[in-house]
Amino acid sequence: MEHFDGVTATETLGHVAASLGCESTSAEVAAYLDERDSLRHLRDEFLVPKIADLPPSDPSLVDGAQDCIYLVGNSLGLQPKRARKYVEEELDKWAKMGAHGHTLGSRPWAWAEDTIQELMANVVGAKPEEVALMNGLTVNLHLLMVSRRSNRPREAVRLALMAFPCRHYAVESQIRLRGLDPQDSMLLLRPRPGEETLRTEDILQLIETQGDSIAVVMLSGVQYYTGQLFDMAAITAAGQKKGCFVGFDCAHAAGNAVLKLHDWGVDFACWCSYKYLNSGAGGLAAAFIHEKHNGTIEPALKGWWGHDLTSRFQMTNELELRPGVSGFRLSNQPILLVCPLQASLQVFNMTSIQALRRKSLMLTGYLEFLIRHYYSHDPAQPHKPHVRIITPSDPEQRGCQLSLCFSVHIRTVFQELEKRGVACDMREPSVLRVAPVPLYNTFSDVHQTKRS
Repeated sequence: MEHFDGVTATETLGHVAASLGCESTSAEVAAYLDERDSLRHLRDEFLVPKIADLPPSDPSLVDGAQDCIYLVGNSLGLQPKRARKYVEEELDKWAKMGAHGHTLGSRPWAWAEDTIQELMANVVGAKPEEVALMNGLTVNLHLLMVSRRSNRPREAVRLALMAFPCRHYAVESQIRLRGLDPQDSMLLLRPRPGEETLRTEDILQLIETQGDSIAVVMLSGVQYYTGQLFDMAAITAAGQKKGCFVGFDCAHAAGNAVLKLHDWGVDFACWCSYKYLNSGAGGLAAAFIHEKHNGTIEPALKGWWGHDLTSRFQMTNELELRPGVSGFRLSNQPILLVCPLQASLQVFNMTSIQALRRKSLMLTGYLEFLIRHYYSHDPAQPHKPHVRIITPSDPEQRGCQLSLCFSVHIRTVFQELEKRGVACDMREPSVLRVAPVPLYNTFSDVHQTKRS
């Protein structure tokens, strides 16, 4: 989409339609954009489910042999084609070599996760030594939060925000672990009355006015329900100005938005890898600690895998802790989880986050344009079903997800889309989350969703 830099998606659609002599809503526009998509070859790196394999499609409405329209990468990304090959290589190695696989082969098990650390760092804008691939998201949150030490009274207070349950529960339990009450020690930001998303100025104002009593500012990079992308650079600067420790749950941001965790000076971050990073359900998670904290923050809970690799197997029981986030590792990572993550990160390495973001802005903008064109509320037809988009309209405040509220029951809409081979994500009570992912979704996917 480099050709359309500097103009909005709507303007681009208008230019394309005018050059083709058709309406902006025409399928010809989608076909034109797909033909000129410099990233279209990346779709071939993934396995797209067939409609017939996704229950409960309706054979009278769609051809089951066709690829489904997969718009749920915000929940679980598609399987990279290389994943099966890599997993089978390690199963074969295990069968033939047994324990020798720990140190032999293309990905020796004893340090396999280290071999893809740089690929992950590139995705989130970090230095390789600031990233560790380990555990699951919630485990990493606990490890990082329990290690944050301070004798100041402000240590009693955390800042949370409309959190996904895993993060909310983790923060609550960390507060209780210190003998405190979450009702007193956890601040919850909420949107203004009548609004769905938070205003950046409200977040910054709260930090300014209450920051002296806040120990940890921890927010989502992208809010899972609304799809709002937060200004992490501004929030980090504001929090650190007040002496707060600032971190982000990047589960919905990694692989979706341009992150610059190192340059922004973020103190810590954690993320899973099975959404936009396509590592499979329960895939290997990651953690980030800025290099400025090397030597000042050490893990409160330590394990063998935090020991320096060069002497780890000497079994001296004298811990030589790896610096930074690598010292937080507890045990060796499951090799069968390393494999699909490697497969996906190699696809990311075929392009750049910036190029993916450019395509994402067009894809999501195209989806928004079609929804507003066909499904906006019409006062002249009060009984006609309509859609309200609760995700910010400003492209800089969202990733590829649009969260849609329908005037009809959400489950009915969800089931009708399923019948037509469209995979998306329902969140009670009234939201459908739709995410055109630039790695593998097309403009034709978006156009066909409109027709569904």
